[in-house]
Amino acid sequence: MPLLDAKGKTRYWLAKQMGMSHQNITKIIKNENRAIYLETIEVLCQVLDCTPNDLFEINFEEPEDKKT
Repeated sequence: MPLLDAKGKTRYWLAKQMGMSHQNITKIIKNENRAIYLETIEVLCQVLDCTPNDLFEINFEEPEDKKT
């Protein structure tokens, strides 16, 4: 995660700060989760001192696979 790298922090540090497991943080970072609570986004922003715009990147060239 570029934001963590820029701040000199690790996924383990982030997991500890958020009170989450390292596995859950890794799933969020690798976009392997199906949903994320708004509260989780808020805590991420507080811990990383950023805004949601800093956390997400939307690529309109490559739409997400739709599962039916």
